[in-house]
Amino acid sequence: MKLAEIAARLGCRLEGDGQLEITGLAGMEHAGTGDLTFLANPKYAHRVRETRASAILVAQPVPGMACVISDNPDLAFARVQALFYQPPRPAPGVHPLAYVAASAVVGDSCSIGPFAVVGERVRIGRNAVLHPHVVVYEGAEIGDDFLAHSHAVVREFCRIGHRVTLQNGVVVGGDGFGFVKRPDGTHEKIVQAGITVLEDDVEVQSLTSVDRARVGETRVKRGAKIDSLVQVGHACVVGEDNIICAQTGLAGSTVLERNVLLAGQVGSSGHLRVREGAIVYAQSGIGGDVEAGARISGSPAFAANDWLRSVTTFPRLPEMLKTVRELKKRVEELERKQNVECQPTA
Repeated sequence: MKLAEIAARLGCRLEGDGQLEITGLAGMEHAGTGDLTFLANPKYAHRVRETRASAILVAQPVPGMACVISDNPDLAFARVQALFYQPPRPAPGVHPLAYVAASAVVGDSCSIGPFAVVGERVRIGRNAVLHPHVVVYEGAEIGDDFLAHSHAVVREFCRIGHRVTLQNGVVVGGDGFGFVKRPDGTHEKIVQAGITVLEDDVEVQSLTSVDRARVGETRVKRGAKIDSLVQVGHACVVGEDNIICAQTGLAGSTVLERNVLLAGQVGSSGHLRVREGAIVYAQSGIGGDVEAGARISGSPAFAANDWLRSVTTFPRLPEMLKTVRELKKRVEELERKQNVECQPTA
């Protein structure tokens, strides 16, 4: 593809030879002749001098190099990648080794792979792809352009919007973790009678569970992206455009408002609210409500700036404790001397 065509498709400005033939994409360290690379973070600008790429996607022109200029090079490069690579899409139709219940309704142009199962009274919209071993339980409702990779499961009566992607091994609507202790100390299972709802444009990565509610619903709102190995507990709400990174766990009834970002291995206790635009850094433990726009860290989590200052102090605590003890000893000696001097003479 010509560099000029790439710039035109992105709606970006071109500087340099637009007739360069771009045959691939690569990071700066690995790029060679024919490759387009990109610079998104200015702190890596020094690497531009070392790259062998034919052209670069950047925010500011690079002297002596063909450039595609974008205000958001990272986003633009993601769109270029879609021009160069599209994952294989199986042909429409139901494979002979798949099972689709007679009462199910499947839209036009759907592809249902071998050993996939579509249960009774399921409704699936147009252009869905169910890869091998996907299972959709009874009564589930799914919108258009659904993509489910192998071993993804949508449990009974759950609802999924349009353009939702489930990566391998995702479970939507598994039972919430609910038990009540009997008088003899054993545990009685609480029936999880609610559902799970995924709104439009949600993507859930591999081996993540979004549990159904005890009553009511668990809801993942429009545009949220959930990474691998995440646990979303029963009756949680994941807000619009949230980013939830790997190994995060949300206890039941956690509510995340819009544009919340939870970094890796964050844990939340239940029945709390993280308000709009908050950022929670990796390995933080959320024990209470978080204010809008807050940046918190630590376990228990508190203001990120305070946490950063605390982290730099932790290694010095033994030395500081020693100093405090020495100062305390000096103060006590001074007080004893003053007491002796102040005593009346006989």
